[in-house]
Amino acid sequence: MLLSVSDMRVAYGDIEAVHGISFEVAQGELVSIIGANGAGKTTTLRALMGLQPLRAGKIIFEGRDITSLPVHKRSAMGIKIVPERARCFPQLSVYENLKMGVYGMQSKLAGKLAMIYELFPILKERSTQLASTLSGGEQQQLAIARALVSEPKLLFVDEVSMGLMPKLTEQVFKVLRSLNRDKNITILLVEQNALASLRISDRGYVLETGRINISGSSAELLADKRVREAYLGA
Repeated sequence: MLLSVSDMRVAYGDIEAVHGISFEVAQGELVSIIGANGAGKTTTLRALMGLQPLRAGKIIFEGRDITSLPVHKRSAMGIKIVPERARCFPQLSVYENLKMGVYGMQSKLAGKLAMIYELFPILKERSTQLASTLSGGEQQQLAIARALVSEPKLLFVDEVSMGLMPKLTEQVFKVLRSLNRDKNITILLVEQNALASLRISDRGYVLETGRINISGSSAELLADKRVREAYLGA
């Protein structure tokens, strides 16, 4: 198992936001965690990345306990995150942003850029533009691309559809599925857009008020009456 999380608890001061959740992500999978705003999804990703300390629990990556490892060491192991709201360097060009993603691997830059420009043709067109001049959808693509050039073994993607028009959301989700299927990148996707997320995922977990209440294959979740009523508008 690539990632195993056991009884993870995360708190902000005295307020516990994640209540003892356990889940797994296998090599090559695309797994979704869905839930409403405030369910604890982003907090879960922040804890997995080392950005938020655990109150209790254990995180195992490639058989190694990384619970206490700092962010930079998790990143060096191949764990990368595309954070909520597409954070990039606004005063750097698209090219410079991508170059930052391969820091220390400059010999691989040309090959990585070729892959990125194939996946995201618009970034090639915008390569000399400042990141701040890109549309929301383009900035989201740039954020994903920056994570990809660093050769992730496991990619965390946080609310990638937030603020995007439906057509752009569809395009971004197609790219994520392509990365998973064609590039064999393991992805843990956190999303409020349950329908779009489950359609491209292998499996999913439903997080409600900091607890995993439902889990199963994406097909099972899409057919589950509770999921359909709460998250799919059916």
